[in-house]
Amino acid sequence: MAVEIETVYLGQLHCEATHGPSGTQLSTDAPVDNGGKGASFSPTDLVATALGTCVMTILGLVGERHGAVLVGTKVHVTKEMITSPVRRIGSLRTVVTVPPGAVEDAATRKLLEAAARKCPVHQSLHPDIEAPIEFIYS
Repeated sequence: MAVEIETVYLGQLHCEATHGPSGTQLSTDAPVDNGGKGASFSPTDLVATALGTCVMTILGLVGERHGAVLVGTKVHVTKEMITSPVRRIGSLRTVVTVPPGAVEDAATRKLLEAAARKCPVHQSLHPDIEAPIEFIYS
């Protein structure tokens, strides 16, 4: 099933994107280090956001199937840009922090960790982007 996103340039490096199925809108701005004001998510910030929310969504799906209550689980993605040979995302380091008692057994942890690394966004990243996923069970 295809999903359409419509993007309109508003000037001064600002864009507004509309999600076709829902009509939900979001705005972007170029980052300060690339001539923008940093007033909103940059396009590459949205890649990091997509990774974090995809990992969490997959964890939620697998957790529900295996009785793991993951409410309160946090995903933190750190995006680092590089400039050589071209400006692009160099790394997306992801840390998943699972609350105490949410996942006690090793088998379920193994399932969750494998699923996170198979999320569609993680699988879509170029292999030159460092994208490790670390789990912390607090």
